[in-house]
Amino acid sequence: MSHPATDLFHQAMDLLLAKDMAGFIALFADDAVLELPFAPAGQPDRVAGRAALHDYLIDYPQLLDVREITDVTVHETADPTVVVAEFTASGVVVATGRPYQLRYIAVLTIRDGRIVRYRDYWNPQAAQELLGEGLLHS
Repeated sequence: MSHPATDLFHQAMDLLLAKDMAGFIALFADDAVLELPFAPAGQPDRVAGRAALHDYLIDYPQLLDVREITDVTVHETADPTVVVAEFTASGVVVATGRPYQLRYIAVLTIRDGRIVRYRDYWNPQAAQELLGEGLLHS
């Protein structure tokens, strides 16, 4: 039997790789929350609502050209609405052309086939080294 949250995670990664940010954002519920617990000072650590998510994420492919998602492990929980995913994203920093590779852990909670909570854990020091202070979302 398929785990609905696992399926939604894989769909999200496919859309991210396709640079279909509108499609990626459409996977979120209207009241969804993106949490960024390791966000550096001055950067948002929480984005609430699909409209705010749109504004935060729509230009992501102009910042990072994600070309590959590897080392994917999805940990299914006893709750079919929650998964923990580990993965590596790699590609190119658009502004500099520098290679980019960063490891992530994401905790997704779904409701009615949409993401209602996405907790995104990543290394802010590595991101700042790759992107520079001025290129991170503000």
